[in-house]
Amino acid sequence: MKKQLMLFCCCMLLVAGHAMAQQSKSQWVTIKSANLRCWECKERLERQLVIVNKAEMESGIIQWKIQLLQGEIKLQYWPDRTSPDAIRVAMNNAGFDADSSLATPDAYLALPPICKRPADGGGQKKGAPPCHVQPFY
Repeated sequence: MKKQLMLFCCCMLLVAGHAMAQQSKSQWVTIKSANLRCWECKERLERQLVIVNKAEMESGIIQWKIQLLQGEIKLQYWPDRTSPDAIRVAMNNAGFDADSSLATPDAYLALPPICKRPADGGGQKKGAPPCHVQPFY
């Protein structure tokens, strides 16, 4: 009986050690976006990331930080569940450029004018209150 118990414990330790070895460390990626400059853009992208993360990326994104003044998003993710390219595709499908990949045309057209690229007349207008600051309703 003692040998069986000892053998069972050794097997459990091996299985646990193997499972821990399979987990990869989380990584960070920074993605630039020319049309991620206002609070409304931030909220739209965050909603999309939550939806895609639950549905397609199997909770591969751990957290993100959006820097509106720099027009970038920093994401922490599990590399065994998602990749920077998959995150860029999710951003493109939400209507946002991601580094050198452009947003899908249909999603981009669905964005409000303020969330468009500066080259297309989007972004902050002169004399308007800053759009990177959360509005108080």
